[in-house]
Amino acid sequence: MSEKNPQLNLGTEPVKNLIYKLGVPIMIGMVFTALDNIGDALFVSGLGVSQLSAILICAPLGQAIVALGLLFGNGAGAYIPRLLGSKDMDRANKVASTALYGSLLLGMIAAVLISINLEAILRALGGSNENISFAITYARVYVPSLLLNIFIVTMNSLSSSEGRAKLVMVVNILTAILNFILNPLCIYTFKMGIVGAAYATVIAQGLATLVLLFNIMLKKSVFNFKISNISFNKEILSPVFKIGVSTLIFQLLTSMATWFTNRQAARFGEPTIAALGTTMRIFSIGTLLVYGFSKGFQAIAGFNFGAKKIDRVRESVHLAIKNTTIFCFAFSVACAVFTKNIISIFADNNQEVITIGIQAILIQSFSFVFFGFYTIYSPLLLSVGKVKEGFILGLCRQGTCLIPMLFILPNMFGRTGIVIAQPVADILSVLITFIFVRITSNFLKETENKIQADGDSCNYPLSKND
Repeated sequence: MSEKNPQLNLGTEPVKNLIYKLGVPIMIGMVFTALDNIGDALFVSGLGVSQLSAILICAPLGQAIVALGLLFGNGAGAYIPRLLGSKDMDRANKVASTALYGSLLLGMIAAVLISINLEAILRALGGSNENISFAITYARVYVPSLLLNIFIVTMNSLSSSEGRAKLVMVVNILTAILNFILNPLCIYTFKMGIVGAAYATVIAQGLATLVLLFNIMLKKSVFNFKISNISFNKEILSPVFKIGVSTLIFQLLTSMATWFTNRQAARFGEPTIAALGTTMRIFSIGTLLVYGFSKGFQAIAGFNFGAKKIDRVRESVHLAIKNTTIFCFAFSVACAVFTKNIISIFADNNQEVITIGIQAILIQSFSFVFFGFYTIYSPLLLSVGKVKEGFILGLCRQGTCLIPMLFILPNMFGRTGIVIAQPVADILSVLITFIFVRITSNFLKETENKIQADGDSCNYPLSKND
């Protein structure tokens, strides 16, 4: 693939080997990212339900700001493998540099605006008189630290796009382990309380950022992250934003869904917020693992599409769906069997939290079995340039399917309606995916026919979608 990255050749090495070499390290890294996400909740829960609900209502802030990193990072991450496959390094360098610096600039602007209007925003996100002071204390440190998170997210996407899955894994593992060590120290040993959780995150992500900076300075990447490479012309930004905007909207809808879930749950008290927020974080372990695997898959599919090797694209799809489905089944069974044990870790002996949490985990365990099948097709469509289709499918689970359910079902079934909203949205998303399976199959066949008819010189659909 590159002299700087000789260990992987995305165009010639057996696809089965590549799926595991790229997918598994990123999955392992995502395990630790998921643990990192629930680490704050785990340790803060010992302070009380008000403190736990306080950090849960701050979660949409993180999702919204990090979405800016995903706007550039995921857009560039899906586009760059095609450029590498077609050996266009000049444009790949421009895309990577523009993505990194652009995401940091937007993140800085967003963090300042949120900090100026912090209390009003937190109250809009579900803050109550009981938890608002805790939420403000936590967010004053947490929001500025999200710039570090944006840098990590963007760099991880760019590293994945060049096949450097092990670097992504190391960064995510380092961040999570440090956070798990520092959380109890800051919260309890140093008696910092809820703000200690925020400082633990800052330190952990700061050290992970240093690792990525050293990687750039030592020129381990195939990219040259030079300011002179930044380009805001249409040829660079258009393909990045076509993909990135869909990711941004998806992340904002996820943030909105989390906010609206908290708002609906607030009608039934803080134990409901705590139980549902904890359930979301538990299943974030599974979703992040699948997303991590799909990152490795996307690099393989995009590179081979750019290199006009459609048979390898199909093989990667088959293997990705098979492996993610097996994982989702195993994860769902584990959650269903150990439901009470899992929720009790976070409930601090609050029986109402345990009861609601058990119901939520059991129901979501059923629908999560199909998550891998749904998740593979959106990055596939984006990686082959079918941006509109990938955008529509990507919005289903947390947007067009979930948000209406959060409006409708609680009014029909009360608190149970909030509990079943995500599983119902999952099932609807899977049914919609079958439509896109057919679209993808026809597109790949059409592309393959054009390649065979016109040879290497053909201008097949990749160029039209760019």
